[in-house]
Amino acid sequence: MKPGIHPDYHPIKVTMTDGSEYTTRSTWGKAGDNLQLDIDPKTHPAWTGGQQQLLDRGGRLSRFQKKFAGFIKTGDHTVSQPAKKEDKSAPKAEKAAKKK
Repeated sequence: MKPGIHPDYHPIKVTMTDGSEYTTRSTWGKAGDNLQLDIDPKTHPAWTGGQQQLLDRGGRLSRFQKKFAGFIKTGDHTVSQPAKKEDKSAPKAEKAAKKK
C-alpha cells in the first residue's frame, strides 16, 4: 500500500436508538468517538416491516387490491390465482357480427 493516501481506519463505538452499543472500525470521526444513531435496523420500518399508509391515486390501489384479493397464502399453504381480466374482445366481436 502506498503510504499517506489511505484514510485513518480506527475503532469507534456505535450507540443504537435503544441504548445498546457495539464497537466497530470506521473512517468516521476520531479513534474512540461515539456514533449515536437516529435510525437503526431495530426500529426503522424498512427493516422491521412496519405498516405504512398507502394512498389510492386514481383507483390504482383499489384495482390492485381487487385483482389480488384472494392471492394470500393460508395456513395450509394453498395459494389462489389472481382474478382474471375481463374479456373486452367479446363486445367488439358482437359489433362486427352485427355489421355483417
